[in-house]
Amino acid sequence: MALAVRLRRLLLVGRSAAGAAGSRGQRVPWRVAASEVMGNSGTFKRSLLFSALSYLGFETYRVISQAVVVHAAAKVFKIEEILEQADYLYESGETEKLYQLLTQYKESEDAELLWRLARASRDVAQLSGTSEEEKKVLVYEALEYAKRALEKNEASFAAHKWYAICISDAGDYEGIKAKIANAYIIKEHFEKAIELNPKDATSIHLMGIWCYTFAEMPWYQRRIAKVLFAAPPSATYEEALGYFHRAEQVDPNFYSKNLLLLGKTYLKLHNRKLAAFWLTKAKEHPAHTEEDKQVQTEAAQLLTGFSDKN
Repeated sequence: MALAVRLRRLLLVGRSAAGAAGSRGQRVPWRVAASEVMGNSGTFKRSLLFSALSYLGFETYRVISQAVVVHAAAKVFKIEEILEQADYLYESGETEKLYQLLTQYKESEDAELLWRLARASRDVAQLSGTSEEEKKVLVYEALEYAKRALEKNEASFAAHKWYAICISDAGDYEGIKAKIANAYIIKEHFEKAIELNPKDATSIHLMGIWCYTFAEMPWYQRRIAKVLFAAPPSATYEEALGYFHRAEQVDPNFYSKNLLLLGKTYLKLHNRKLAAFWLTKAKEHPAHTEEDKQVQTEAAQLLTGFSDKN
């Protein structure tokens, strides 16, 4: 409406100025010059109309541009609000509510939202009440969300981390060959996550798990690995221990499973004293999730095994 009023005023001003000057018998320099250049008043009127339309076009562009900026800002604000809610639910252990919240935005192109959705899908898959059929669907859903997150932002350490985790989970349904074949890809993304954020204890912990897994790989899996790779993936318990300790230094007591694996790794290295120390810490770690409860149970069983042998 405002644009139409401005256009009307512009046209009326042109007409009234020309008419007033002509009625007084005065020469209108700008009008004469226009006639000399353009040939007649009809051409001039078309020129004036073109100028007015150009002005209208500019004003329209300006208004639309402002609207686009406001819409984009509102969209960013909404994403940030959703992420804030998601993080609150995650910290509160509200796994299913978090999944329900984020699945409403599964078509989003925001990497931060997508990797959180991958994590939430995986967490629901891990719940004891989730059937095997549902678990498989959720595992592959999580992988797809993580892959999209990485495609949207390759500089996101969390996208690399969750993509690697989800590839590993999917490997459980694809057999030993696929799981071993994915080993280098998984390692590459964990290392990239650590490179992008050296202070993320979880990524460091996961590299420790990678090393621990290949250190205890059974002989028949090693044979498969030799068939698949000229230099099959390998690691030692000492390497795993280094990552677990590094994760603990970055964020002490951040994760009950890191404490458990420190104890188990020391057991593998036949250091019962330090194994008992870390297993006790794992057993006494507050249980906020089902996994924490499972860790407490396993740590207690391993410590009971110590007593039985003494």
